[in-house]
Amino acid sequence: MKKQKILIVDDSEMNRALLADMLEDQYQIVEAENGAEAIAILQQHIMEFSLMLLDIMMPEMDGFEVLAYMNKCHWDNLAVIMISAEDSPSYIKRAYDLGAFDYISRPFDPAVVHHRVSNTMLMYAKQRQLEDIVVEQIYEQEKNNKLMISILSHIVEFRNGESGLHILHVNKITEILLKHLIQQTDRYPLSQSDIDLICTASSLHDIGKISIPDEILNKPGRLTAEEFEMIKTHSAIGAKMLQELPPEQQDAPLVKVAFEICRWHHERYDGRGYPDGLKEDEIPISAQVVALADVYDALTSERCYKKSFSHDEALKMILEGQCGTFNPLLLQCLQETADTLAFELKNAPHSELEAKRIQDIGEKLQQYELFSSEQQINLLSQEQQKFQFLSETSSNIIFSYNVLPAIVNLNAYGAQKLAMEQTIVDPENNLKYQQLANTPGFMELLKQIKISTPGSPLVEGDIYIKNGQEETSYHCICKTIWASETDKNYIGIIGKLVENNLKS
Repeated sequence: MKKQKILIVDDSEMNRALLADMLEDQYQIVEAENGAEAIAILQQHIMEFSLMLLDIMMPEMDGFEVLAYMNKCHWDNLAVIMISAEDSPSYIKRAYDLGAFDYISRPFDPAVVHHRVSNTMLMYAKQRQLEDIVVEQIYEQEKNNKLMISILSHIVEFRNGESGLHILHVNKITEILLKHLIQQTDRYPLSQSDIDLICTASSLHDIGKISIPDEILNKPGRLTAEEFEMIKTHSAIGAKMLQELPPEQQDAPLVKVAFEICRWHHERYDGRGYPDGLKEDEIPISAQVVALADVYDALTSERCYKKSFSHDEALKMILEGQCGTFNPLLLQCLQETADTLAFELKNAPHSELEAKRIQDIGEKLQQYELFSSEQQINLLSQEQQKFQFLSETSSNIIFSYNVLPAIVNLNAYGAQKLAMEQTIVDPENNLKYQQLANTPGFMELLKQIKISTPGSPLVEGDIYIKNGQEETSYHCICKTIWASETDKNYIGIIGKLVENNLKS
């Protein structure tokens, strides 16, 4: 087995020799006589090292300067233990503040050195293992997060007699308009991540309609003045739903942008919109763009109270001001991207399938009566918390589990490997899932999960999965997710399954 590599940095040759003698039986040792030499080595070979033992007082570049340089370069994956005869509290505090993991004072005790080194390496190995899970989750969890937001939105649309395509269309139109807008002007300094955030949040623009009675939402004829006033309350109600999230969730960027869109996507550039009568750039650009996208798709879609207009008819109505006044820059973007919009919305190859998937899951959730307005808010906050555990496509089986409502998500590879659907709603009533859950290894893993805590959320264990006549052994690494450190119950799980014969 290849030895882990340690870099010893000390201007004293004798001190380096002492440490090397203590550690070379177990580790591969590389030496540097000052901070500058250490930095030069790390710049070329940092990924090869598991640990650095770093002296403080050295010529050319001292230990504190090395730590500061590492912070500047974001070299966070290398554990550092400070070694020094200086044991004053100010030195120790400064070392920890700069990111040192531990501090060993001279003269060196071999037992202490071995213990500190092995403990530090073990802790960093576990941290890297958890980081691997997080990295692997990025793409898949982002996709699932957006799917769950779409499901919430679909529940509103389902009551409103609309298809899940409206969500996808508003999202796509918003994206096209924003990308064109930032090419035409620097008036709105939006980054690509800002655009992605606005597009995701656009799916929630009508969540306030959950509070509107069905007989008004689905009325085929003209609304009375009183009914129209009732409809208009949905923007303020949707914003209020987001305001009632836990305080720590309200500060999340997605929630802030979703609030803007929910409350102000019916405002108009001339101040004649609702609910607050904002005008021009008093209206956040997120709400301005979604407002235009919403109107365009409403015009070109068939509803219970009207037939659809053609693309050209919709453009003409919007540009002539028949649907209210919009930002002239956005109208210019609409005109200049008109052909792209028509093509994208007509020819998006997966939009129908994605809309059907959203619709099917939404209907299942309603069938099982898993959603109330409060539960929708809770789910949104849970998904926002888990947004940090986003994943990239992996050749391992990646999974996530929401407690309420009970939903299991698998990455594409995992679904294929286990012969299951990617999204399993109400897994307790899913035969394939139950066959997996009744295996001894799985039951033991569940016991460990149940006794996990916010302070100790990581769970590992081996399970055996039978697929046809073939039985495969997997090592499961998962992490329970908690809404707060004081909660008694976890709200979800993320993790991965690695075939035991593939583990390194």
